[in-house]
Amino acid sequence: MGFEGWTAEAIDFYDGLEEDNSKAYWQAHRSVYENAVLRPMEELLAELSGLLGPGRVFRPYRDVRFSADKSPYKTAIGATVGDGGYIQLSAAGLAAGRGMYVMSTDQLQRYREAVDAEPSGSDVARIVAAIRDAGIEVTCHGRVKTAPRGYAKDHPRIDLLCMKGLVVWRQWPAGNWLATPQAGSRLVEFFTRAEPIQQWLSRHVGPSQVAGTR
Repeated sequence: MGFEGWTAEAIDFYDGLEEDNSKAYWQAHRSVYENAVLRPMEELLAELSGLLGPGRVFRPYRDVRFSADKSPYKTAIGATVGDGGYIQLSAAGLAAGRGMYVMSTDQLQRYREAVDAEPSGSDVARIVAAIRDAGIEVTCHGRVKTAPRGYAKDHPRIDLLCMKGLVVWRQWPAGNWLATPQAGSRLVEFFTRAEPIQQWLSRHVGPSQVAGTR
């Protein structure tokens, strides 16, 4: 069966989990998670695999070992898809991202060198501007407060140089459309618009070369 969206039952499940993040709630509603939340995500990833590549759903359990918050379950289902793609469903609705959210030290060095250089720097600035003009957010995991060491504060691309990652991000509030194939269509359109960022990152940054990192 192909992807047909997420019903209101999926949103209600996460509404309830936010109010009662307990093992008792999870066990009582496990079948809802498996049928109304997880299964549509797996069907969606199967459909997107032809366009973006294989996907993987994250486990629903939080790692609480080093967290003051001991809530056992994530209040959203998340999945990776293809190269740099991410999908998330929560009580708030649907969200998607593409790019490099966190860069390792060697990736960040290559990223800044490429932003500084020509024509790669002008290329990414033009891509980012076009995406923002389309009403899509371009963000990052974190940024330096001032210019990175070795770069001038008045650099024409200082905003990009200060970023510690580069991600295209979009969120859609929950609505009736979410229970239709339109949910998949919106994601396809988003990932297509974000493709130039991913191509630029693959060409100029690439995977980390530091042992023990991905």
